[in-house]
Amino acid sequence: MVKLLSSFRALKSIKVCVIGDFVLDTYVTGCVARISPEAPVPVLHAKEQKHHPGMAGNVALNLLSLGAEVFVCGRVGPDKEGKQLIKELRQEGIDVEAMVVQKKYRTSVKHRMIANAQQLLRVDFEEVTPLSPLLEKQLMQTLPERLKSMDVIALSDYKKGFLTERLIEVIIACAREAHIPLIVDPKGEDFSKYRGCTLIKPNLQEAYAAAKLPQGTSLDQVALALLQTAQPEYVLITRSEHGMSLFHTSGKREDFGVKSQEVKDVTGAGDTVLAMVTMGMGNRLDVGVCAQLANVAASIAIQKVGCARVSLTQVVERLLELDSANKVFAEEHLFALNQVLSQSVFSVLGLDAKQEMSTALFQVIKKLSGGQHDKLLVYLADTRGRDTFIALLASLKEVDFILLCSKSLSHVFQKMKPKQVFLMAQDKLREVKEPSMLLEGLVPATTR
Repeated sequence: MVKLLSSFRALKSIKVCVIGDFVLDTYVTGCVARISPEAPVPVLHAKEQKHHPGMAGNVALNLLSLGAEVFVCGRVGPDKEGKQLIKELRQEGIDVEAMVVQKKYRTSVKHRMIANAQQLLRVDFEEVTPLSPLLEKQLMQTLPERLKSMDVIALSDYKKGFLTERLIEVIIACAREAHIPLIVDPKGEDFSKYRGCTLIKPNLQEAYAAAKLPQGTSLDQVALALLQTAQPEYVLITRSEHGMSLFHTSGKREDFGVKSQEVKDVTGAGDTVLAMVTMGMGNRLDVGVCAQLANVAASIAIQKVGCARVSLTQVVERLLELDSANKVFAEEHLFALNQVLSQSVFSVLGLDAKQEMSTALFQVIKKLSGGQHDKLLVYLADTRGRDTFIALLASLKEVDFILLCSKSLSHVFQKMKPKQVFLMAQDKLREVKEPSMLLEGLVPATTR
């Protein structure tokens, strides 16, 4: 877990291209108080209706929540649902330049009826329609140049007709030429069309179907068949309540168990896994670490109703639940720390180089700790020879995060905007109004 947290802290913002099938998800929420007199079915008293991008759109939203810069490529129809889908993506700050409109195509829509956090019914309006030859040609000509600027590509295939074999072939060739990781969430029984991708991520049922092997065949044989067919570097098989298994071309296998005990809704969990793996591989993290982070992210997603967006804040909170002693961030981890605190109200306590663990410090920490909702960040300007002190601070449940000597502290505070900032030197506490005052008051002892 220490390695996992260390790798997580190394995450930085990246450019991601999500290509695939998009849908407009509509959620109608309300309550059920009676059964219809017309038929033995519940009557949903609707109170709210919301629209969200789904399928590949949900992957894009999850990547956005993880701090990525997202560019999308997909298809909508010339209808109000298509316009709504593009609007939702654009409002999120997602680049929709490569979204195409196909004549005589109906934008896919999924209506979900929800009462008391439980899904009652889903109504789908969708059809499998091949991408028009004109649009296919247009994308094959324009996409390669745009893809060269990406750090990673995610292919979200729901087999609705957009991702033609020719288009997939062009995308994979471009990724390989530019040495860009390409992560595929596949559909169908023929994985040969994804040949040459970096990682392919089927669920258990898809894996057996594509391997053309009967249920009961060992998972190692299934993975071997997929490695031979699609020729990726890795196969990641999601296994529902049994977690997920990662297979390398070298023959190595890694298994990751389920991290969640409560399951409310598995809708979109696969999209969350794809997004987290993509974020990790775009940052060039070890693929095993990417799978572990994706497993943690999925454990968060399935505890929510509908297609949930999982943020870095939620991931690190879950990681700290599993290993609360590892809370230390340094200069090179500022992107991750910023993402973690972006949704939190927090206070900062700066500690002088001569400040030791004392009753006064412990009382201050207890006072400043905001409990369940507010966070406490402890800043240390001088860390030399203070390993024991840092370990003691990290062991306190009241301390949420520790930031070690950072030259970018002023910039950090401008972005994260703490609720209050305090400086403590030799058991004396004072509040400071400007980050620069904190830096001046915490000059390492050796430079004074």
